[in-house]
Formats: sequence, C-alpha cells, structure tokens
Amino acid sequence: MGQPSRLKSTLLLLTCVAGIYVSYLTQGVVQETLSTKQFGANGARFGYLSSLNAVQCWVCFLWAALLLVLFDKRQPGVEYPPFTAYWKPAITNCVGPACGLHALKYISYPAQVLAKSSKMIPVMLMGTVLHGKRYSMLEYACCLAISAGVGLFGMKSSSKVTRKLASPNAPLGYTLCLVNLVLDGYTNAAQDEIHKRHKHGSALQMMCWMNFWCGLYYLPIMFVFSSVGSDLLAFCFQHPEASAGALLAGYDVLLFCLCGAVGQLFIFATIKRFGSLLNTLVTTTRKFFNILLSVLWNANPLLPQQWAAVVLVFSGLLVSSWTKSRRHAKHAPEKKH
Repeated sequence: MGQPSRLKSTLLLLTCVAGIYVSYLTQGVVQETLSTKQFGANGARFGYLSSLNAVQCWVCFLWAALLLVLFDKRQPGVEYPPFTAYWKPAITNCVGPACGLHALKYISYPAQVLAKSSKMIPVMLMGTVLHGKRYSMLEYACCLAISAGVGLFGMKSSSKVTRKLASPNAPLGYTLCLVNLVLDGYTNAAQDEIHKRHKHGSALQMMCWMNFWCGLYYLPIMFVFSSVGSDLLAFCFQHPEASAGALLAGYDVLLFCLCGAVGQLFIFATIKRFGSLLNTLVTTTRKFFNILLSVLWNANPLLPQQWAAVVLVFSGLLVSSWTKSRRHAKHAPEKKH
C-alpha cells in the first residue's frame, strides 16, 4: 500500500511542478514580449502593462468559478467564508502586481524578476523593526546576500537590453517593485488571517473571490475614471500581430491571462498537498529559469557581474528555504505529543 501511495504522491508533485514551470515560464516570455516589442509600422509600444493584471483577474475568476461549480461539494452545516471576507486583501492584491508589471517600462524583465524575488528583505525588516522579531545569523546572511545581489544587478545593464525598454529609469522601476513586495506582504498576512478565521475555506474559493474583488475594483479604474480599458482593446484590434482577431482581447494578452489562471491552480494544489515550503522552493527555482529563458529566448545578454548577482540572490533564497524546512521538520514531531 505504501509504495503505490508514494508513487502517486511523486507523480502528483511532478505534475504540479511541471504545471507551474510551463505556465509561468510561458507567461514570462509573453510578458517580456509585450514590454519590449514595437508593434506596427509606426513602432507603437504596448503601454498597458499594469492593466494585464486586471484582465488576468477576470480570467482567473471565471476559471476558478467554473471549477467550484463542477467540483466543490459543500457539506451541510459547515461554515464557509463569505465572499465578502476577501474584499480587503484584494485591494493590495490589485495594486501590488500592477506596480510590478508597470515596472517593466523602466527596468528589464530579469531585473524585475530578481527584485521581486527579494521578498524576504521587507518581511525581515518589518518583522525586526515593528514586531521585535529575531532571526538567526544564517537568515541575516541570506538577507544580506539577496540585498547585495539585487544592488549589484542594478548597477549596470547591457546597452542592448536598455534600448529595448520603453522608458529606462532604474530607480523608479525598483521602487515600483518594492511597493509590489510590501503590498504582497500585507496581502499574504490578510489571507492567512482569513484561513485562521474560516478553517473550512478552500484555496480554490480564495482564488475565485480574490480575483472577483480585484476585477471589480479594476472596472471603474479602467472604464469610468480613465479610458485605459477601451484603449487596450483598441490597441489589440489596431495591431493584428498582437491580436487574435477575436472580439475579446489580444492573443498575447489572452495567453498571459490563461497562463496565470492555470499557474495559480497548480500553486494552490501544491500548497494544499505538499505545503508552502515546497511551493516556495518550486517558485523560487522557477524564477531563476525565467531569467535564463529571457537571456536565451529574447537574446538579453547579462554582464558577468549580473550573473554573479543572480547567483547571490538565488543562493540566499535557497539557503533560506532550506533553513525554514529544517525548522519546520524539527518542530513537526513536537505537535504529536
């Protein structure tokens, strides 16, 4: 009984890892293409990067809602979280990723991935300053390595990469990534609180209603207080090479959203079945391959010091994940007594 069970668990893990890698590596290629490509004879730029998150929210909501209708079996007498429980974290989940996407106008895709990988820096800073938390020397060393790597990477970029950017501005780009990280930190904390209050809520329910509220917030921003939404649709129709000729949106935009929807599902499945530590390890290594794919696929050469910076950042991230895994394994048996 044990051997087939382990085999089934291994196959499930490999499926989840493959789903995360394929979805987000493809999304990364599409994202970088939209941020650097010039469309049409007049070389028009796709200026709606921050709006990609809005479109993705509605695709993810519809995808999750469909799965809930098909597979979610509610038990009578069990209290589930109401959809209103998610409106508050959806605010920061709406603004944060939009800032991260908008940063691609000012910094390269590898720089954005690297900056967004340094999430533990603001987490540790806020934990130390606001809550008086103490970390091990190894964790502080990892944080220092990540900080040094991000700083080293941003010191100099290849001129070939810089020429592809719409408006090169490294300080502004990294600032937007920092805002993204801080808001993501609040979003994660708020989601954890919802899980504590409503223990019967599923990851799929959270995916559905978080995206619903985010999409709802984006509607007036894109179509009432600005013309971004209609401009985005017009751009896709005006540039056939960016669109599928359909009535909804551009091919690249639609592919970006579908990758996000499928990737989110595999991430939630990994967290539910194997835990957040393993999911962090998978998503961390995936980001490294995002940078590697950017270099190979889009011919974005990295300077030697930038490769050293990439090694610094991901070494710090992997060692940090390893220490958390050891701590988790050490405390796990104590819960049984």
